Amino acid sequence: MVVEQLAGDFKSLIDAMERQGGALDCGALAKVGKALGTLFGVDPDEVAILRLTAKNKSLKFVIPEKLSAIGTIPLSSATALAARTAREKRPEVVNNFSTARHASVFEGVPLGRDPSETIQKIMSAPHHNGKDVLGVVQISKKGRTLSDAGQDFTQKDLTALIHLSPALERFLKLCPVA
Repeated sequence: MVVEQLAGDFKSLIDAMERQGGALDCGALAKVGKALGTLFGVDPDEVAILRLTAKNKSLKFVIPEKLSAIGTIPLSSATALAARTAREKRPEVVNNFSTARHASVFEGVPLGRDPSETIQKIMSAPHHNGKDVLGVVQISKKGRTLSDAGQDFTQKDLTALIHLSPALERFLKLCPVA
């Protein structure tokens, strides 16, 4: 019941942003990251939302906003989980992410956490408009070790993330395409 209430709160937040109109500011982006973090019991810096760029060849971070200035992730990347999620249009849970081969350039950007605390576990899901992928949402758990990162993500967690796709699609429509 608590998850349903938090999901409802998230959808209400997006409703309010749509009513407000105009470009989203840093505060609005932070609210979305915090709301998703609360929903999944993680910190805001463990939430990422990426959207396809205008030419649909790469993904760019929307949240965390600090990562949007760093660069993009080519959809052709063989090692980026976000790119694979978008290409294959398939959600997945990776509860041993720290041991899996993956692109780590964005993990090196300081977001206010001890640099030794890296992504250990992650859920990644595409958000789409029914047929075309618009972007990817990722919820991670960071820590020094797998056990420090807490409990594994479950299929129930992934299902909850997938059910947020319509609200995430609406959110992405409020974010300018680069």
